[in-house]
Amino acid sequence: MKIAFHVDPVARLKAYKDSSVAMMRAAQARGHQLFVIEPGNVFASHGIVQAFAQPIAVNDDEHDWYELYERAAQPLSAFDAVIERKDPPFDMEYIYHTYLFERACEQGAHVFNRPGAIRDNNEKMAILKHPDMIAATTVTRSAAVLREFVHEYGEAIFKPLDGMGGSGIFHVRDGDRNLSVIIETLTHLGTQSIMAQRYLPEIAAGDKRILLIGGEVVPFALARIPMSGETRGNMAAGGRPEARPLSADDRRIAETMAKRLSAEGLFLVGLDVIGDKVTEINVTSPTGFVEITRQTGFDVAAMFIRNLESALQR
Repeated sequence: MKIAFHVDPVARLKAYKDSSVAMMRAAQARGHQLFVIEPGNVFASHGIVQAFAQPIAVNDDEHDWYELYERAAQPLSAFDAVIERKDPPFDMEYIYHTYLFERACEQGAHVFNRPGAIRDNNEKMAILKHPDMIAATTVTRSAAVLREFVHEYGEAIFKPLDGMGGSGIFHVRDGDRNLSVIIETLTHLGTQSIMAQRYLPEIAAGDKRILLIGGEVVPFALARIPMSGETRGNMAAGGRPEARPLSADDRRIAETMAKRLSAEGLFLVGLDVIGDKVTEINVTSPTGFVEITRQTGFDVAAMFIRNLESALQR
């Protein structure tokens, strides 16, 4: 098969930990032909959605891990699969490119995740569609509503709706003298909505990333353990990754969510779970493949490619 990966600039990918690189290596090992499409290289001309795609060969070296060949314009429908792996920010430029990829699907392209499903499942807001799976949550730009939420639950997590990697997250408490200024800062003086979630003390045991691939559940979670004195478990914020077998609660949550999200056209999903509550649904470029494989021996990238092959044969 011809598989194209829409990724951030290849030169910036860190092969020793990057899930996209793991996917490429697994796909090549199964005999597939690889291409990369970097941001800004997708366009519509004469009604056809195309991309400047470059053939790529990968190896197991952690530094000099790839070789790129001459790029050429091809319709996205010329590939057997296009893997959407561009990182956020989820801004208007990102939304515009989902429109292009959606048109490509109408022209016969097979894009994973489905572009419309990515656009409709903001990684913070999507949890509101699953109230039975989440802790108390509110989305608002009202300072009064946010203060009342903190007062009701005693402690809360505030997060921007467009952040990633733990950026802009605050752990606030009722009576905090800085509460007003935190609200003003995050809401840009009441002009931008944010999310508030009830604080879950189970974060001390880790913020678990559970991967769903083609409606199936990876049998290990990657718990991100916060540093001492830190609330955020994100690895970008210094969290320590620890792979663990899924607990009974983890599997119940994952299997329930896998059915729901797969039906929306979301082939690869990274659930963030604290205790027994889903806190985020990551659909743009979920990570954790390399850490789980390295610590457990379970080859997540190989599972991804096998399930991709099965999906294309249906």
